[in-house]
Amino acid sequence: MENEPVKLLFVCLGNICRSPTAEGVMRHLVEEAGIADRFDLDSAGTGSWHIGDPPDRRSTAAAAARGIKLDGRARGVDGGDFEHFDLILAMDAYNLRDLQAIAPTDESEAKVKMLREFDPMSTPDDYDVPDPYYGGPDGFDHVIDLVEAACRGLLDDVLAGRAP
Repeated sequence: MENEPVKLLFVCLGNICRSPTAEGVMRHLVEEAGIADRFDLDSAGTGSWHIGDPPDRRSTAAAAARGIKLDGRARGVDGGDFEHFDLILAMDAYNLRDLQAIAPTDESEAKVKMLREFDPMSTPDDYDVPDPYYGGPDGFDHVIDLVEAACRGLLDDVLAGRAP
């Protein structure tokens, strides 16, 4: 239906660093553009060990330094996500494979893409958003840079009718 919001799910491993950052960046972009009502955004993880936890404090701090708010609690991907969301955006090849393996149908699997596919400056050998969890603070800033470029490209594609 034409008035339905575009439904995007951002997915990483634990849903505390990369995917909530991508969700927060995209939310920030659509709010800035005055079109937040045209989007349904969420994030999830392929792993279960952080379920219920808030976003990592380092991710939250890096995002806040740029005026971006990270909300929510970690949750796992579930079967209903493949039906509900128009696009399911993996942060790295490992998450992509996990999502493809649990997709209930071929149609569901076709909704799974790498987020950085939408970054016009990225190439297929460079689609991964690296996990900053075990690194220093610079890694969290780098993640924001990568996901912002990809989210801007994704938003451009959605607005131009090229996605989903």
